[in-house]
Amino acid sequence: MKTLPEDDQSQSSPFHQVVEDAFSRRTVLTGTASAALFTMFGCAITNNGLRGATDKDSNGPSELMQFSPVSLQKATTPANQQWPLISDDYQYDLILPWGDPIDPSGPKFSWPPNPEDQAQQIGIGHDGMWFFPDPKRPNTKGALALNHEFGSSTVIFGKLVPQNLDEARVSQHAHGVSILNIERIGGKWKVVGGNNSRRIHVNTPVEFSGPVANHALLQNPANNMPRGTLNNCAMGHTPWNTYLTCEENWPFYFGSTSSEFEPTEEQKRYNLVGRSFYGWHDFDARFDLQDDGFANESNRFGWVVEIDPWNARQRPVKHTALGRFGHEGATVAVGRHRRVVVYMGDDSGGEHIYKFVGNSDYETTLGRGISPLSDGRLYVARFNDDFTGDWLELSTDVSSLAERFADDAEILTFPRIASKVVGATPMDRPEWIAIAPNQDVYCTLTNNAGRTEPNAANPMAPNIHGHIVRWRDSDDHTGTTFTWDVFTLARDTQHTESLFSSPDGLWADPDGRLFVETDGTQTDGESTINNQLLVMDSNSGEIRRLFTGVSGCEITGLAVTPDRRTMFINIQHPGVEARSPTTGHTFPDLGGTNAIPRDCTVAISRKDGGIVGS
Repeated sequence: MKTLPEDDQSQSSPFHQVVEDAFSRRTVLTGTASAALFTMFGCAITNNGLRGATDKDSNGPSELMQFSPVSLQKATTPANQQWPLISDDYQYDLILPWGDPIDPSGPKFSWPPNPEDQAQQIGIGHDGMWFFPDPKRPNTKGALALNHEFGSSTVIFGKLVPQNLDEARVSQHAHGVSILNIERIGGKWKVVGGNNSRRIHVNTPVEFSGPVANHALLQNPANNMPRGTLNNCAMGHTPWNTYLTCEENWPFYFGSTSSEFEPTEEQKRYNLVGRSFYGWHDFDARFDLQDDGFANESNRFGWVVEIDPWNARQRPVKHTALGRFGHEGATVAVGRHRRVVVYMGDDSGGEHIYKFVGNSDYETTLGRGISPLSDGRLYVARFNDDFTGDWLELSTDVSSLAERFADDAEILTFPRIASKVVGATPMDRPEWIAIAPNQDVYCTLTNNAGRTEPNAANPMAPNIHGHIVRWRDSDDHTGTTFTWDVFTLARDTQHTESLFSSPDGLWADPDGRLFVETDGTQTDGESTINNQLLVMDSNSGEIRRLFTGVSGCEITGLAVTPDRRTMFINIQHPGVEARSPTTGHTFPDLGGTNAIPRDCTVAISRKDGGIVGS
């Protein structure tokens, strides 16, 4: 790939500048831009954004949310912040803690774990997940695919970094994905046996598909087998009943055993600069950027990985057609002519939103024995300041990219660089993406504390609290144009009962509710609460607090049973501020040698058996 000069970087405006321009003109919108927005969204433009994600117009109290919310006063009381809080109309159970066996016959948790046991136990850092129902008992039994994003070495084995290969292996085996069979027995969800139960971790054999699969960029002089997935953040699920797990902050697992290491331009763009948070590279050469035998090992990470939750013999497949970056999630839609569409955010300040569009009817592709995710086009979003947008193709069919890249495989391996070339819009940490019943697409933009240009027209400088952006694509998700608006500014909830900040997890239910999870300091300078699960009525704009976590944790992961009477969420890294596993928080307080903080899943239901969120 040709060098990208510093003076030839994208001149596209950062998204916060686009938002500033948009808000400064919101009250004077006239003519074609306003008409286009009304036509596309079927709703009115207001000072707070576009109303009616289900194309209903309502300014009154929510009809979708009848539950009593967790009050701000209750959530801010310090005595209430060491244990979860939930609406008085709801109940919850804590299940699936880190270290429990993935099968009831497996090894029980004992701290610190050994590599062999951890490879048969639930991982740490619970994050994205999805419930795949049993056809015979869809609402009380199924397979749960559960991501494990990360866990600190101090919690996993009691040291800042590993001191030997065994300790590095324990950490590696705590990462990845768990495939669990769960069943509701006597009103409680429990792990049950099944021949599909398995752990997928950093040393699990994997395969590649798509344009980069057999390319030199994935080959190492050591000729080692491709293995592993890590930093598995959010997720997706496909119409053909498979699970998509997403590799996010994978660069931080690669270090250098030499102070002489000099990263290439491409490595710098992906933060592969020789600083590892985990110290694996000292004992596992795969993660040593200085080791020439594994020169392209880092190119094997940063992908969307497809897993069959029902077939433990099927290797996970990394789909290179979806691009390599800091994947937060992969939200799937079926577009025009039954082509599969995948929306993806690159979760880092100043990065981009992407879309993959399959080349053909996904059922026809499956009938040929090919994954629909292996053949298609990758696009990146440009948000224009007139509330329109463009999906910019990333391929050598684009002349500016053909000048800089040898082939499509290079573009897909380095789409962060390609996105700058074509002029995509830098975003404020694009995270989870959800599709509403009327096909509007929502994306959480968690925050951008680095913004330093406040002015009277722009209240988000710096963007401490984040926001949610919404768009509607042309041609039933497959088109190359869209219209957009800012749906919610978290800063507008400061000093109100609905206080929240740093939106992260996101899911839209079939009735028009948005479920929003937070990951960041929840404070307005006066009130401080733990991270939380909120429910938003996309028609009325009302926000209600359903659940708050424990101190130090993130609330993440969203899955439901088909009847939506049970929702699963995760409490990640409880007591993360503790520098020792035996001090600070001990949630969920399982006692004995288990009295250390352990990630776990929360099963939420209404006391009256109703739909979660109502």
